[in-house]
Parts: sequence; structure tokens; C-alpha cells
Amino acid sequence: VDDINRPGQAYAYFLRSPHAHAKVVSIDTSVAEKMPGVKAVKVIDVPGGEIQWAGLELVAVAAETEQQAEDAVRAIKVQYEKLPHFVNEVDRSKAPAAYLRPVNARDVGEPEKAFAEADVVVEGFYGTDVITHCCLEAHGLVTEWTDEKNILAHASSQAVSANGPQLAQAMGLPASSARIKMDHVGGGFGSKFQIDPWGIEMTKVSKQAGGKPIKYFLDRDAELAVAGTRPSFYGNIRVGAKKDGTLTAWESDVWGSGGVGNLGAQQFPYVFTRFPNIRNKYQTVATNVGAQRAWRAPNHPQMAVLTMCAIDDLAAKLGMDPLDLFLKNIELAGARAVTYKDELLKAAEMIEWKKNWRARGEGAPGSTKTVKRGLGLSIHTWQGGPGASDCDVIINPDGTAEVRCGTQDLGVGARTVLNIVVAETFGIPLDWVKVSIGDTRYPVSGGSGGSTTTGGISSSSRRGSVDALGLLFEKVAPTMGVTADKLEAVGGKIQVIGDATKSMTWKQACAKIGVTPITARGKQPGQGTLASAGVGGCQMADVSVDIETGIVKMNKFVAVQDCGLVMDLKTAESQVFGAMIMGVTYALYEEKIMDDHTGRMLNGNMEFYKLAGLRDIGEFKVHMMTGPGYDERGPVGLGEPPTNSPGAAISNAVANAIGVRVSTIPLTPARVLEA
Repeated sequence: VDDINRPGQAYAYFLRSPHAHAKVVSIDTSVAEKMPGVKAVKVIDVPGGEIQWAGLELVAVAAETEQQAEDAVRAIKVQYEKLPHFVNEVDRSKAPAAYLRPVNARDVGEPEKAFAEADVVVEGFYGTDVITHCCLEAHGLVTEWTDEKNILAHASSQAVSANGPQLAQAMGLPASSARIKMDHVGGGFGSKFQIDPWGIEMTKVSKQAGGKPIKYFLDRDAELAVAGTRPSFYGNIRVGAKKDGTLTAWESDVWGSGGVGNLGAQQFPYVFTRFPNIRNKYQTVATNVGAQRAWRAPNHPQMAVLTMCAIDDLAAKLGMDPLDLFLKNIELAGARAVTYKDELLKAAEMIEWKKNWRARGEGAPGSTKTVKRGLGLSIHTWQGGPGASDCDVIINPDGTAEVRCGTQDLGVGARTVLNIVVAETFGIPLDWVKVSIGDTRYPVSGGSGGSTTTGGISSSSRRGSVDALGLLFEKVAPTMGVTADKLEAVGGKIQVIGDATKSMTWKQACAKIGVTPITARGKQPGQGTLASAGVGGCQMADVSVDIETGIVKMNKFVAVQDCGLVMDLKTAESQVFGAMIMGVTYALYEEKIMDDHTGRMLNGNMEFYKLAGLRDIGEFKVHMMTGPGYDERGPVGLGEPPTNSPGAAISNAVANAIGVRVSTIPLTPARVLEA
């Protein structure tokens, strides 16, 4: 979207609060309004009258050039009344009482009795720090008024169909008055569902400037500060077991922060939900930091770290291979226990676990005096059911077809899936099908979140294709001397079922349509079940740790994942590879460092907000679970689940290598050396 430039467009820039908690006493924009090139200046109302995080938008400026807009922002004078702030929640005891939300508690069975009777108990502190969204393309849009009552916005979005009504409502217009267009987007990962305050204010400023197109994309420091975070999770965990490794008791006291928002849903223990005895408490700790947003499998990576690392520590105390401990207790994973068992065994084969694993601290083969090698594992889950989706499938008289859907392609292969479904239903080549997405003028389709897109759009496009094909059969059946229900489309032909000698080419059949194309609306939900929900996965990591520098090197990383029916193997594997890269990044590098004194983010740039590079990720291998038991389920969402295990698997591998647990991810060199 950042490549979009509209004729005569201006540029926006925002004055943002430098304070994490403050009141605005006064704002003077008089100098800015008179500066060269300035088209409009708008003071933004502060929600609730108080600034709650550094980076909050206070004034929007539109000017002929980006530099003029930035210069005008610097000329604005603001007086603040600073208020006390709190930005670091790892030590919950330091949080002011007003920042502590009510404790949520849940007991199952008799946890105290179970711990008293356990042969072995392990206790530990585990944590995952706050990280930020860091999409390749920052948040932003180009917005304009096509007339007094209609808006056109090119938005970097993962919810095209929803953003139009959102923007229209904010402008006090009917839902159809705002058109959103988006052909391509540079990533979303859960952060781009809403039109965002800056998008709304830009649109208001555009109207002030006579409807002129206005472009604004966040600078990287603003992107890292205000465009959403993944919440922190910290927990004191206790696990009890029998001598033979049977897990009997779980206790967790977990807290974390989603900034000014809540922590969101959680479940402990993760995956192993059928512990017979459970005591779980969790608490949100508010901070003066921008609110969390969904981050690729919200809360699952954090829950995996806290659960899988604690169970791995129990295995070490028992002197057991963690693979054996996981397999012994896999029934605690519930309905997908058999899937997890198969995935664990497959991953172990791929990484040669039994050949390479050694007891904690001994060092796997290849270890030296200063570089220790280790292996670790984790399992994970996700629901990923099909999202709501409508689409139109069109058959043209010239034999081409088109599918129109108000969905979006964040890189998950939405275009590929739609193309495959329609082409295979019609029995025609892929290049005979045009895929049109990313426009609110197309049928409404849900946002790309929760790994719901593929299940939703494949179902709606399949139903639409089948219905459109049925209408074509009705057109040609009389010519072929049969009823429509006796026909099939295969290999570029329409033929009598099972009899290729009674056929006509696809294009000959389409020529009988007449001048008006056939159009059928496909819907999800719809008749029958074409997709399902619920998957499992397993990942194993092989790392080397330099105990003199604390640097962790990825040697090999394997993932075994199910997603029901694989629509396209290449795009499916690519989803897993991408998740593994993000996983290595959040396990070893990413952290949002907040300064207690100023309340600001200290590493808001790409020099100090670390991401993994090509040399950092090691060798990846992916295996998709397919065949009986999987394919008949239809497609299940895949984008999120393989993001869940990397932190836990890599943390466990590091602990196996060096003999001690590094309690909190990211596993930075400083933390490894300290451990």
C-alpha cells in the first residue's frame, strides 16, 4: 500500500506525546498553521482527558510534502502536566495498586493433596517479555474524499470488508460511503484489524483540506511504540509427578501486561489440559504502554513457554528424556493425543532425537569445552476454524472465470487458494481464473485473523463454484441429451459422468451461456461442512550455546504440523517456515525495552530492536501431517499454530545444552551468561 501515490496527494504527520502519563494543559498550533505548504491542522481529543502512553496522537498536520508536515509538527507548542507512570511489570510487587486488576482463579481436583503425595515436585519462575509488532510495511493508508459524502482509502489492512464500515461510522456516514482498496499488504500478524485513530484523523484532515488525498505511514519508531504489542507473561509454576513420570499436579500464578489493555484469554497448563489436579491464578497488570493487539496466535506462545519449560524441568529432575515424559503423559492432551504422539515421533525421527539427545548439561554430540549443544521440544495447539465469507463466482461466455471476494492476502496464499478451488471445481487451468480481492465493493469476507481465512474462503468459493457449474450444466444439458445431474466438468471438458466420448470443451459449453455471464454467490457458513477446527503441532530445536559469550546458535529446527486438508503444499510449508523464523526471532532477540524514568521505549529502531537474519535461523525442516484422519477434515487454519512452540522448544534446548534454565525469553547473551 505504501507504493500507492494519488494525484495531488498531501502528506500527514502527527505530534505525539513524549510522556507516558500526563494531561494536556494547552496546545498552540498558530505558527504551524501559517507555515509553507501546510494544508490543514487538527487537534485531536485525548480519550478520557489523560494521556496513558508515550506516543499518543495529539495533533494531525497535512502538508504538501512530508518534510513540511514534520516541520509544522515541530513548531507546535504543547504544555503538559506530567503524572506518575508505571511501565515495567516483571516485578509485580512494584505495581501501584490502581494498576493491578482482579485475580482470576481456578481449581480442579485436589491440588494441595496431590502435591503432598507427589514423589517429585519442581518449582520455577518463567517469563516472556513484551514484544512489539514489526510488520515489514508499517501501519498507514492513503485517504481521500471523492465527493462530499464518499471516501476512498487505500489501507494497509487485514480486514478490508470491516474497515469500510468502521471508517464510514467514524465520519458519521452510511457504511457504504467508505470504500477500502488493498491489492497487497506488507504483513499484519494481528495488528491491522482496525482503521486506527491516525486513519480516522487523517480522513478528517483530508476533508479540511478539500478532500485532497493524504498519505501517512508510521515511522518505524512510532510503529514499534504504538502499533500494538504481544503481552508479557510471567509465572511462578509448580509441577508434581510420580517417580515413573506420571504428571499429577499443576499450580501456576501468572501475571503479565497488555499495556493499557487487558491480558486476554489464557489457559494453564497449556495443551496438557487434563492434569487431574490444577490450581491456576492469573492477573493483568496495567502499564502506561500502548495497548496490546493480537499477535499471531494471541497468548499461545507465552503459554507454551510457561508450560513446556516447567514440564521439561520436571523431566530433568526425574532424570527422564523429555520426549519420553511427553509421550507417557500425552493422554493429558485430550482429543488430539494420538495426533501429538504421531507428531512427536515424526519430529524425533527428523532431528534424530534419540541419537543426539543427552541428559541436561552433558552436551549433545559435537559439544566442546566452551560450546555446548542441546535439544529441546514443545507441542502446541490452535483452533483455526473457518471464518465467515461470501464470494461471487462468475463464468464468462469466453470460457474464463472470475472469483470476487472482499478478503485480503496477507501472505497466506489467499489468491492461490481461491484460484485452486475454482479451477479444480471447473476442471480448467489456473490461468483461466481471475482472482479479485481487496475491495469493499466485493462480497463481504471476514478479517484475516485467527487462522480463519483459508477455511472460510475455500468453503465459500467451493460452494459458489459448484452452484455456478450447476447453472452451466443446465445450459448445456439439452444439447447433450441428458439432464444436468448427469454431467461433470473434468480436464477442460463438460462430459457425461464417466463417459468422455459424450463431451464438449469447456469453452464450447461456455459459448452457450449467451451474453450474460453466470454468477453464483457462495457463502460460509453454508450447507454442509467443508472445513473444520482444531490442530496440533510439534517442534524440536537443536542449538549450540557458547558459554563464554552467551550466544545461542540455531543448528536445526524441525516442525511437524497438521492443518486438515492441505490446499497447496508449497504455501502451507511457507506458512510454517515463516512462523519458525518469527519464533527464532522472539525466542532469541525481540524485546520491547521500556525506560522506568521517562516511560518511553528505548529501542524503537531497527538497530536495537533485534530481529533474526538469514544467518541466525539455521536449518529448517517441515513435515505436514496428511492422509487418512487429516484430509477428510477439510482445511484448518495454519498461519498461527506453528508460531506457538519455538520459544519453548528453543528455551528447552538451551537448558539442555548448558544445564540450567534461562528463565525468561528472549534468551539474550546477557541472560544466558547470568544463568
